[in-house]
Parts: sequence; structure tokens; C-alpha cells
Amino acid sequence: MNLPLTPATALLAILVMALVTYITRAGGVMVMSRVPIGPKVERFINAMAGSVLVAVILPLAVQGDWGARLALVATLMVMLTTHKPLIAITAGMATAAFWRLI
Repeated sequence: MNLPLTPATALLAILVMALVTYITRAGGVMVMSRVPIGPKVERFINAMAGSVLVAVILPLAVQGDWGARLALVATLMVMLTTHKPLIAITAGMATAAFWRLI
């Protein structure tokens, strides 16, 4: 399906993506409100968060350029030392931007 690139189609695409995101999040909340959170479910949720993170980061580390790899290393190092995600993400973004600048 190809849509012509106009401001109206761009707005339509943004609205559709926002709707899908909202439905996904609201559906997750509705489903999890009916599941009793016991030790097994809590372990599953904690393991799932880590596996999603690895699924997002690993392809970037394997197929990305050196700027992406250095950004991942910088993010990891800052996160391990400061334990502050926002500072770590900022360090990774700054590293990638600096690598692409030079």
C-alpha cells in the first residue's frame, strides 16, 4: 500500500500509530489487571523486560556501525557507574553524535 506523501497522510500515519500504541498499552493493562501477581508472574515479568531489552540492543551491536557500538558501551559504562538511566542514555546519544560528527 502506497500513500502519497502529503501533510494529511503524514498526520494520518501518526494518528494510526498513536491509536495502535494506545490500544496495545490499554490492552496490556486490562489483561494484567485480571492476572494475580504472584512470585511466578513477577519473575516472568522481570525476565521478559530483560529479554525485550536484549532483543532491541543485540541487532544494533551486531549490525550497527562503530558509532552505535561505542554508544552502547558508553551507555553501559555510565549506567553501571551512576545507576541513572537518563544520564546513561544521554551519554550514549552524545557518544553516537560525536562519532558521526568526526
